[in-house]
Order: sequence, then C-alpha cells, then structure tokens
Amino acid sequence: MNHARTPMEVDRYKVEPYVVAADVYSVAPHVGRGGWTWYTGSAGWMYRAGVEGILGIRREGDFLVIDPCIPDAWPGFRATVNMQSTCYEIHVEVEAGRRMTHALLDGVSVDCGDGPVRVPLDAGSHRLLISLRAAVREPVDSGEEGCAYAR
Repeated sequence: MNHARTPMEVDRYKVEPYVVAADVYSVAPHVGRGGWTWYTGSAGWMYRAGVEGILGIRREGDFLVIDPCIPDAWPGFRATVNMQSTCYEIHVEVEAGRRMTHALLDGVSVDCGDGPVRVPLDAGSHRLLISLRAAVREPVDSGEEGCAYAR
C-alpha cells in the first residue's frame, strides 16, 4: 500500500494497492509499476503472515493454537475461526497491570501457563476470551523489536 500513497504514486504503480504484486518493475518506461497482482501466491503468504504471525492463530493437529504477537498500539482483536467443523469466536484483549495471560473458554478458565493457548477442534461452537498482559520491552540484539505482549 505504500506504493499508492499519493495520486502521482498511484499513476506510476497502476495496480490495486490492496493486492500483493509479484513484480514492481525497475526498467524504463515502467519503473515503479506493479505487475502480476492476482496471479501470485504472495497474497496467500501475506495472509498467513498476518493470521499466523501477528494474530498467532494456527492449527496444530487436532488443536487450535492462539499465540498473539500484536503491535503495541492494538488494544486487542476479534476473530472467528471455522475449522474442522469447529467454530471459535475469539476475543483477545490487553489488560495493563495483569501479571499473566488469562484465558476463558466458554466461561471456564483455561490453563495456558507461559505458553500459547491451545484449544481442541471438537466440532463444537465456542467463545474464547484471552487477556494478555502488557509487556516491558527488552532490547533485542538484532535491533528489531520483539512481541508487544508477554506471557
């Protein structure tokens, strides 16, 4: 989407800003123009990065695993996951001052310890509330920031 911030950039890029382009041309006369937007697997990888890497929602065998790594500015998120005839309404919230992650599955406490929340794919319909604690950031050797919330 950074290729289409201004009218001039939109005119140069010439493709949809909400689709991942496989190519951005570097040879005249098409320098900066996007290409192959709907024909690439890039959008699928971007989706996986968002859902699995940021929201932390993934499948492991017969379990749904939720291990969010959301940006500092997010108060949380909501997601509906339908998988293997199981529906989870997920609500993740950040609670300042909490000392640990807390999860409720259909109103019952789930022991998640210091790891991700793991819930079964059991063909039922469930509501899952996850409260994350705000983390104190530690510098990372690579210069990159880590996950915004700690377990």
